[in-house]
Amino acid sequence: MPKERSHRRSIRWGLAAWLQVAAVIAIVVILHVPLGNYMAAVYTSGSDLRVERVIYRLVGVQTDAQQRWTRYLSSLLAFSLVSVLVLYALLLLQVNAPEPWGHKGMTPALAFNTAISFTTNTSWQNYPGESTLGHIGLVAGLGVQAFASAAVGMCVAVALIRGLIATQNGELGNFWVDLVRTVVRILLPLAIVSGVMLLALGVVANFAGVQEISTLIGGTQTIRVGQWRPGSRSS
Repeated sequence: MPKERSHRRSIRWGLAAWLQVAAVIAIVVILHVPLGNYMAAVYTSGSDLRVERVIYRLVGVQTDAQQRWTRYLSSLLAFSLVSVLVLYALLLLQVNAPEPWGHKGMTPALAFNTAISFTTNTSWQNYPGESTLGHIGLVAGLGVQAFASAAVGMCVAVALIRGLIATQNGELGNFWVDLVRTVVRILLPLAIVSGVMLLALGVVANFAGVQEISTLIGGTQTIRVGQWRPGSRSS
């Protein structure tokens, strides 16, 4: 009987995995044309949104200044370097904050490894997040880099496409304009839509509470679950 139950469980997990793969493929097929056309319009648009103009003014970006590959690359590397240093400092400072805003488990070496990992969009972790990262590190640190690193990767892809079709001047656009447009016009709208969907499904979305649960292999794990709210499916 235990073997049969284990076999049935394996079959269910395998089926669920294949259904998830099929769902991802279906979503990509359905959305690739409208989303791809929208992204192409974003990167070729000749006008800026008001919020984008404010950002450009604050950081001193000249939107009409085109960049060759050397300037584009240096801007990208400079932004990534500053991102690593800021995230590294934030992860070290969070250990001084009271729980749940900070935890004492982040050593300098681990903070440096994590800062590089998330800035390069690798997102590799070798620590239990629930006991190592507080809300400051998760939201202001890894949450910001989840956007920034993805935006940098998209800028690289756009620059590569422009480089392949460029015939004379070799200009790839403006990294700072591409970065801001990627975050404001693409990633933030997608995050809002997906966030609303997760809320509708009852996923916890607050900073309160932790709970110790039993794992499938008989151990225990402490996770953040938030406070129960009427209508929520988590407790």
